[in-house]
Amino acid sequence: MSTFARYTVALLSGALLPLTFAPMSWWPVALLCCAALNFASRHTALRQAFIVCLLFGFGLYATGASWIYVSIHEYGQASVALAALLTGLFAFGLGAVFTLPIIFFGRIKQNNPLFRALTFAALWVLGEWFRGWFLTGFPWLYLGYGFIDTWLAGWAPIGGVLAMGGMVAFSGVLLSELLGEVLRDALSGESDNMPGSKPNNKNRVWMTGFSTLLIATLWLGGGLLQKQSWTTAIAATPLNVILVQPNNPVLSKWDDKALPLILSDIREKTLTFADSDLIIWPESGIPALQNNVQAFLHELDLSAKNQNTGLITGIPSYSDGQYFNSVIGLGTASGSYQKRRLVPFGEYVPLEHWLRGLISFFDLPMSAFSVGADEQALIAIGPYQLATAICYEIAYSAPLAKDARQANLLLTVSNDTWFGDSLGPHQHLQIARIRALETGKPLLRATNDGITAFIDSRGQLVKQLPRFSSGVLEGQIQPHEGMTPYARWGQMPVIGLCLLVLLAAIVLDRRLPKALV
Repeated sequence: MSTFARYTVALLSGALLPLTFAPMSWWPVALLCCAALNFASRHTALRQAFIVCLLFGFGLYATGASWIYVSIHEYGQASVALAALLTGLFAFGLGAVFTLPIIFFGRIKQNNPLFRALTFAALWVLGEWFRGWFLTGFPWLYLGYGFIDTWLAGWAPIGGVLAMGGMVAFSGVLLSELLGEVLRDALSGESDNMPGSKPNNKNRVWMTGFSTLLIATLWLGGGLLQKQSWTTAIAATPLNVILVQPNNPVLSKWDDKALPLILSDIREKTLTFADSDLIIWPESGIPALQNNVQAFLHELDLSAKNQNTGLITGIPSYSDGQYFNSVIGLGTASGSYQKRRLVPFGEYVPLEHWLRGLISFFDLPMSAFSVGADEQALIAIGPYQLATAICYEIAYSAPLAKDARQANLLLTVSNDTWFGDSLGPHQHLQIARIRALETGKPLLRATNDGITAFIDSRGQLVKQLPRFSSGVLEGQIQPHEGMTPYARWGQMPVIGLCLLVLLAAIVLDRRLPKALV
């Protein structure tokens, strides 16, 4: 393959990979894209491997995270050119981070298909894990998210989305390697009459059969695992829940003139749905500092208690000189939560001393939050515990899985209005579905303008509201107890296994012959 062809294949396959995720969910594309990256990066010099992987990563984030442009241009009031430039720099930076682990795949000399597929999958998983925490992390567009509705989803409660992504990468590369062997034989005109070909063909047949069996085991095994119930429903009456989608304008709602109408709407809906066990408003459902609306919150708390109703809402809070993006419980709901994973530029400004005030995008409302404590008590509704994630932090699986050990339900509140009419809200919902599947706990998702939804303990959508509309979503949800293997052990078993594979690859690559088949 020529250098230009390698670079072209890498860029296009990276740009097409987001078709795997919602709303398209064309999951076979992921297998093809992994195969393409495999061929484009194999047996390359370090510099060439770096460019190949960088182009793939740039294409992935330039298209898959294109909703960044919407936030910068439509809500940050940046010009088209500036928004495109900042989005491009963002995609380039993430592409460089993507490149760091995968680049070593080009240095592998072995031609054994199974060996190469295992190495590629291990590097892919380690790369996703690395992107999940490096520089606070950006755990978005993980390969496994696109496979929530396939047999591989059965592995999520065991190894999480990282394990799913590794299996996808392994399957795509191994199938492409086997196909490549067949094509090379056909093009070279190799026949059984050639000296020394029969032993080679016997090895190849054995390798093809074993590899096919291995792939089938992963996929069929996942299908069988989907029948396994890792957690159990608590023997009690399901909770009657109301999810409110107010569809308040994301910028003007912070105007003091809008606040009385919003508070009136909250008061009215609390009275209207007095027979519900729980009413949930989205992130910043009350667009005012908690300290400034204490009288209203006290009134709401008493009203909800008198109705034996729990009320949960997002609200910014202030304490000890710091602002927090928070969720609080009122009425029969109690406790609070402060967001632990903040959105760069949206909720805090890196290098604030130099960037604050430079352009409107760096001065968005509520962009000076502080990070909440790592260890926080769970919000409670009666005897049940809720593990909470605010907006973007639902993408961080490890902290939520840890909280889910003691929780009966998962809760995520969000304001996806910042994404506009883009891929972002659909990807965000898909991520939330995986969190429910990984932990075996039902999930409630309340957003400002969609997609508000009920998600069951198997990650399946029960019901949802359409985007760009105001309304309420009524439903019942059954709290669960117990732990999945992933909630118990987290990511470390998968990471440890990939490190062992990588170590074995390094050792074998130095000691074994260049071709085993």
